[in-house]
Amino acid sequence: MSKFTFKPADWVPYKDFDPEMMARLRAMKPEDLLAPNPNSKAKIIITKGVDAYEIADMFTHIKESDDYDRPFIMISGNPCPDTYIPLANLINQFRVNCRNLICFPMDEWADDQGNIAPLDYTAGFGYSFFKYFIMRIDEDLRPKKENIYYHCKEFTPIYSDLIMERSEGKGADACYSGPGWTGHCAFIDPSPEFINVKDMDEYLEQKAGIVTLHPLTIAQNSLHGVFGQSGDVSWVPPKAATIGPFDVAHSRHRLESHALTTGGSFSSWQRMVSRLITHGPITPLVPGSMFQKIGATILLSEEIAQPIECMETVGY
Repeated sequence: MSKFTFKPADWVPYKDFDPEMMARLRAMKPEDLLAPNPNSKAKIIITKGVDAYEIADMFTHIKESDDYDRPFIMISGNPCPDTYIPLANLINQFRVNCRNLICFPMDEWADDQGNIAPLDYTAGFGYSFFKYFIMRIDEDLRPKKENIYYHCKEFTPIYSDLIMERSEGKGADACYSGPGWTGHCAFIDPSPEFINVKDMDEYLEQKAGIVTLHPLTIAQNSLHGVFGQSGDVSWVPPKAATIGPFDVAHSRHRLESHALTTGGSFSSWQRMVSRLITHGPITPLVPGSMFQKIGATILLSEEIAQPIECMETVGY
């Protein structure tokens, strides 16, 4: 076979990465992904039940906050109904009082001027968080109103400070996340607002704010149900409010899930970026690579852990 080489498109965040390294990452098998990485503090787990693991982890911490009457400050990811409805059901079933739960959803959409989407925007994360989690918890068990934060004009400029204030300077008790196509955590994209730093130490000091979304993030989200799984990139807002690397780094428990596939198929835009996050270079160009530096438990589904190979008889 003749060798055909090229430089990736200019908008690819990691277009200048070593091609040999990229080839090595593509070829990694599950056992390679589980092999110790001397440059990483992250713990990798490959499992069938990624969603179940995350739900169990959240529920355990929320129940302990009730049992031991102590605060549990949770930075939560995209409120996917498949995660948050079962979590609310468990809370109701076992009569867990969420009086000590303090919620900080990690991100929200914003328009081209940086105006944050309101809570009644049906594609919004705040809307879903309340609909599929908070309001599904029995009224007598719900978190206190003053313990529920969300991105808005009032909170976003001081979001990181609020987390530190409510935690008495310790940081959130837990941060739950999953990577986007760019490798983002929350909406911490490889965008100008975050990548113009001299090193990773400076990167990790950046707090919550408004970010311009990367084209890959917009394309990825156009495949989500709230946008009709349509590929209609014009329907996806161009900016977002998000926590910053500071908030992730100061969280004391970090759980990252890599399990998204296209409509439940084998196809996944997450397979390559999962490898970059867990075994690639630590760089703002792949935001989730910060977990190698700060540590996290990273869950990989069996599908995501499969090597990347040319599947020439498979179409789109």
